[in-house]
Amino acid sequence: MKVIELHNWEHSQGRRNFTLAMNAFGDMTNEEFRLVMNGFQNQKHKKGDMFQEPALAEIPPSVDWRKKGCVTPVKDQGGCGSCWAFSATGALEGQMFRKTGKLVSLSEQNLVDCSRAQGNEGCSGGLMDNAFQYVKDNEGLDTEESYPYYGTDDTCKYKPEFSAANDTGFVDIHKDERSLMKAVASVGPISVALDASLESFQFYEKGKVTVSSYLEIFTPAMTSVFLGIYYDPDCSSEDLNHGVLVVGYGFEGVEMDNNKYWIVKNSWGTKWGMDGYIKMAKDLDNHCGIASMASYPTV
Repeated sequence: MKVIELHNWEHSQGRRNFTLAMNAFGDMTNEEFRLVMNGFQNQKHKKGDMFQEPALAEIPPSVDWRKKGCVTPVKDQGGCGSCWAFSATGALEGQMFRKTGKLVSLSEQNLVDCSRAQGNEGCSGGLMDNAFQYVKDNEGLDTEESYPYYGTDDTCKYKPEFSAANDTGFVDIHKDERSLMKAVASVGPISVALDASLESFQFYEKGKVTVSSYLEIFTPAMTSVFLGIYYDPDCSSEDLNHGVLVVGYGFEGVEMDNNKYWIVKNSWGTKWGMDGYIKMAKDLDNHCGIASMASYPTV
């Protein structure tokens, strides 16, 4: 509680960009939190096709795939290090929606139980690209309804008659935010990895103040970041440990430096963050490594 109280006091003094709140992770030490909830396993070499950037005349300043019906409700991985599976299903759900016009929730448990041959380790961690490879090798992925999530490791129970998605491989995006922005704008929701190990991420809530309350203290460019956009100078751009889904991007007020953000769907339930989402700082030196391991499945 002291960490939260101190952070929120600093927020009230204009020293922090967002607020913290007690949540379901309050009974965990930060070390326990990292061990349980950060299940992304980094790899040194990518195996997918490289993203061919579209020749867009102009990149939209903001995109939100939720408004286009492309994103399923926020899910909850529980006490299983399966973030990678939720990130992967989210990206595949979006691509299948764009292909078929139907939004179907896909089974994370199917990936947890069945993708060890591709290199994943169930609740002990995994990689989104490995999940996409499994779907290709398996020629299908079951629906959430037919293969519900239990949050534990189990034997594979895939049934092809309940499959609702397939992919032909996956594409890895260049490690820069401009490329990620183009991919989100042209492709849809994108799987990414980031550093989610800090207590500021563990207890992230949102910002509750308005820009006007800071106008007497800060310049407009500085005040723009005080609207719930997650930025922590201790966040690593190299130590990636959590898989999430970028479903869009935008900015607060007038577009300028320090007020742009990525719209990120997490898998820790709706009581965490902003109804299960977080606004991650955008175009600030690849903050938390959000563009370092971005990919999506091809369908």
